[in-house]
Amino acid sequence: MRPFRAARAAGYVGAFFAGGLALSTLYAATGFGLPCPFRAITGWDCPLCGGTRMGSELLHGDVQAAFSSNPLALIGLLVIGLLGVLWAVEAAGGPAIRLPRTYAARLQRVRPGHWLVIGLALAVIYTVARNVF
Repeated sequence: MRPFRAARAAGYVGAFFAGGLALSTLYAATGFGLPCPFRAITGWDCPLCGGTRMGSELLHGDVQAAFSSNPLALIGLLVIGLLGVLWAVEAAGGPAIRLPRTYAARLQRVRPGHWLVIGLALAVIYTVARNVF
């Protein structure tokens, strides 16, 4: 397994946030957002539907409306932002904050491909629950 590189991870998180900020700013300024192909085909909201509106509402400082647009994406955004800050601090020479050894050992036993399956299963469950309830 390759060693963890905090600077590279922080760069990826920064690029993710820059892209999201650009899309949300475009939507806030013009009202033009990226259409969702899943919604166009099925009529259902996908796990990320409402993400552009959420970003626009965050730009306007309305956290409650952002949460109502897509709660899963907002919570994910907060987690990714926290990780990005921690990795940037580590890359700048600060302390490396890690999970306790018992949790880290358990998480490392799960293969990377299994994390993808877990993520996809959670996305499907969220999509069905979001559209049925």
